[in-house]
Amino acid sequence: MQIPHKIAFLNGQFAPLAALKISVLDRGFLLGDGVYEMIPVYQRVAFRLDEHLARLAHNLAQVSMENPYSLPMWREHIQSLIQAQTFVDQSIYLQVSRGPAYPRQHAFPLQATPTVLMFADPLEPPPAQAIESGVSAITCDDFRWQRCNIKAISLLANVLAKQEAVDAGVAEAILLRDGVLTEGAASNIFIVKDAVIYTPAPSNLMLTGITYDVILELARQHDLPLKLEPVTEQMLRDADEVWLTSSSKEILAIVNLDGQAVGNGQVGPIYKTMYGLYQDFKMTVMHRGQE
Repeated sequence: MQIPHKIAFLNGQFAPLAALKISVLDRGFLLGDGVYEMIPVYQRVAFRLDEHLARLAHNLAQVSMENPYSLPMWREHIQSLIQAQTFVDQSIYLQVSRGPAYPRQHAFPLQATPTVLMFADPLEPPPAQAIESGVSAITCDDFRWQRCNIKAISLLANVLAKQEAVDAGVAEAILLRDGVLTEGAASNIFIVKDAVIYTPAPSNLMLTGITYDVILELARQHDLPLKLEPVTEQMLRDADEVWLTSSSKEILAIVNLDGQAVGNGQVGPIYKTMYGLYQDFKMTVMHRGQE
């Protein structure tokens, strides 16, 4: 495996990504015991950094891990990581595990020092074709655990669902639990019916993304009808529009679901409005960050 030459961060030190090493006894490696964040960066400005770090702090508390850094220290380390890269638009992966401990056991170790890893990849925007014409998706049963609101590194169920989508040649797998929409394998899902936007309200069965929050804010600011309520499978299949949202994909229209057209099979007008609002908002935030 060829690892690109780029500078990464491990436990307070910056070094080439290929040179970084962690203990084989790290609980993140052995047990998936940790949490993570994905932070988009535009023109070297981290998008909604404080919101991402607030979610990280919340998730660390949810799994009874002490936050290894203060907010100013996180900002400093992340900004240094951003500036160390040769590319300006970035996707930062940030992971905190409970750290190495022996013997291997399920219960928390009495003493452990968290392992903090960060690295950046180039942030590639969705292809213009996907933005203009939409993408396809399939549905899958949501067989994950009951604490999906924790952004945990133990993502095997999501990996399996995403691979189903890859094997089907589509962009995403939409998860259904007991006939009700939860989210995508790596995204949040919105639908539109009769010009009203619907999406599930935050719960323990889904991970609400930072982009999800932005979409809610933009809908409210611009008086777009919005309802946070359970979305049944029938509502999903009868929708005029279906969208996926994530930090890397931003917002994309799903125009084909399980081989059937969504609405008229074309990108819808509410999506076009929201996509424009999101791009305007992003540019405003980036401009403020560079002042």
